[in-house]
Amino acid sequence: MADIIAIDPIVKQTDEATVNIVNRLKSVEGHVRGIERMVENGDYCIDIVNQVLAVQRALQKINGMLLDRHLHMCVTTAIRGNNPDERERVIDEIMSIIDTIAKL
Repeated sequence: MADIIAIDPIVKQTDEATVNIVNRLKSVEGHVRGIERMVENGDYCIDIVNQVLAVQRALQKINGMLLDRHLHMCVTTAIRGNNPDERERVIDEIMSIIDTIAKL
């Protein structure tokens, strides 16, 4: 059975995507601890850089999963809703994220 994951203090979700995202974050956390040990042990710099790159790729994957969920849930709800200010707000959020990603 999936763990109950708090998305927001009021709403709780048990969907598979949430559990998958949390599991990936825990994996990244462990990976970062491993990198920390590598630095402390004086491991070869390029080996460490490669591990940092792997963490960055994992975080990019998580961002993609979060954006996918946001588009399918939050944005869809706002666009289908009757509040034009809310529609503009979520569109502005998405455009801001796209702009930030383009600068990376």
